[in-house]
Amino acid sequence: MLLLTDDQTRDALPFPDLIDALADMFRSGCVMPTRHHHDMEIPGEPDGTMLLMPAWVPGGYAGVKVATVVPGNSERNLPAVSAQYLLSDARTGEMLALVDGGELTARRTAAASALAARYLARSDARHLLVLGTGRLAPNLIAAHMAVRSINEITIWGRSKEKAGELVRDLEKTLPVRIQVADTLKDALGKADIVSAATLSTEPLIRGNYLKPGAHVDLVGAFKPSMRESDDDLIKRAEIYVDTRDGCLAEGGDIVQPLQSGLISPTDIKADLYELCRGTHPGRQSEEAVTMFKSVGAALEDLAGAILAYRNVEH
Repeated sequence: MLLLTDDQTRDALPFPDLIDALADMFRSGCVMPTRHHHDMEIPGEPDGTMLLMPAWVPGGYAGVKVATVVPGNSERNLPAVSAQYLLSDARTGEMLALVDGGELTARRTAAASALAARYLARSDARHLLVLGTGRLAPNLIAAHMAVRSINEITIWGRSKEKAGELVRDLEKTLPVRIQVADTLKDALGKADIVSAATLSTEPLIRGNYLKPGAHVDLVGAFKPSMRESDDDLIKRAEIYVDTRDGCLAEGGDIVQPLQSGLISPTDIKADLYELCRGTHPGRQSEEAVTMFKSVGAALEDLAGAILAYRNVEH
């Protein structure tokens, strides 16, 4: 059985190939049971959570991501989230690979955003604004650069110091102009693509600040109580999601406007299944503001794990 470290997993998942692998899997589909959430009691500290995300292609590959979330790890100077992905042969049950779950998740999440941008961002999009300075930020930048000719990147973070550190790191490897946002309002008004990966509970992206033709990519705010977009954006934008079932239940940017009656489920134009299968064309006009919300799906992990296994094995 292959054991892939985080570095090996990253090297085995180049974004152009990973984006194509996700597109192929959304076109063909797979079996994807509802993810399992289990509370884990930890004596003397807050409960942890175990997450199980299974998926399989009948007669092909099967896999499950096992993730644990332990809030108390902050006291131990350890990451709160640990994850691994176990890939097996769906015909024989033979175990094939154990893939680093953190790197797989970060890269497939960014690849899903870039896949959506293929259909939703204007073909002449050049200026990318990223909200957030965590692990996902550099992945989102690399993924979007794989589908659009980005030549300017702006970083916004609650901490200007962290945003500056990220800019300095990115400048070492990326041959484009990169800067820290002076103000979020000003940055939102200039960007062609806005990609947000934050844990915000209050809207950051104001729909009235965006220029015509902008594309908004919402990756953070994965709980119903969290939100990165305001009602003005929801009213202005053509709305797309990774999966309807996931976003209708989990992401606050969709759940809260549904609960308030601002939108109904029929206001969602399409999900990645429909975009990849060609049953919806994506962006409708050059002037439209498009919005994509993702909460992640086990299908994406399976597609990434298969690609990593094939790239290392062959």
